[in-house]
Amino acid sequence: MEKKNTTLLTEFILTGLKYQPEWQIPLFLVFLVIYLITMVGNLGLIALICYDSHLHTPMYLLLGSLAFVDAWISSTITPKMLVNFLTKSKMISLSECMIQFFSFGFSATTECFLLATMAYDRYVAICKPLFYPVIMTNKLCIRLLVSSFVGGILHAFIHIGVLFRLTFCNSNIIHHFYCDILPLFKISCTDPSINVLMVFIFSGSIQVFTILTVIISYTLVLFIILKKKFVQGIRKAFSTCGAHLLSVSLYYGSLLFMYVRPGSAQADDQYMMDSLFYTVIIPLLNPIIYSLRNKKVLDSLAKVLKRNV
Repeated sequence: MEKKNTTLLTEFILTGLKYQPEWQIPLFLVFLVIYLITMVGNLGLIALICYDSHLHTPMYLLLGSLAFVDAWISSTITPKMLVNFLTKSKMISLSECMIQFFSFGFSATTECFLLATMAYDRYVAICKPLFYPVIMTNKLCIRLLVSSFVGGILHAFIHIGVLFRLTFCNSNIIHHFYCDILPLFKISCTDPSINVLMVFIFSGSIQVFTILTVIISYTLVLFIILKKKFVQGIRKAFSTCGAHLLSVSLYYGSLLFMYVRPGSAQADDQYMMDSLFYTVIIPLLNPIIYSLRNKKVLDSLAKVLKRNV
């Protein structure tokens, strides 16, 4: 009888970021500008790589794929957040919630694999320059890209599959600005222990594997550069690797803190601040970190601008 009288919830309320009422419009405008800059930067980078045949190499194919994933994750999260700034209801249906989380899970996982692949690409280019054209062919690059995207899709499907075993009947208030998996656990009427274990095993394994690949690759790169004792080479290596590691640290730091330690007590506000890094800030910064510091990209951009002037 208790099951029959239980009303299962199919709509949720996203509380979003906490702010004073007078900050509603300014925050909307700030995040709108961030979103527009993010999309222009990432989509512009993709268009530039497609347009310039000199950039049709593994390094820039990976960079273009990263830009695509950053644009995807930004478009998954930010538009709904912008709408909620201007509406009072802040409602999201269960199906929309699942779609949003699947899209987020796919893009976040794919980015992890792409960052690891890019680190390996730089390792081969700097540590084995003579063998780079033989090892890092376009064919291998395409295989790594396909593997990254397939891995992202499979990982998202795993969590969506076990997420459907949960029921929601007590509260429909999600203390977050998008449908993330951990806030959903908090309002579930079903014991989410299996889901938490799946997050720890799969998300933890992917993050540990990819971040170790990044760290080992860039450590070997720095050792090789330091052995050569070329001041100009050392500066270039520290500049390139330092910028990459900054982006990787911000991205993986937030993910590891939340998803590898899902049982730790954490304030909702702090959780949302961490989420902003990899859903809003990182997609904004990546085109700057990976492109504006790249001479070939800047030269290609200059050529395009001169032709259109």
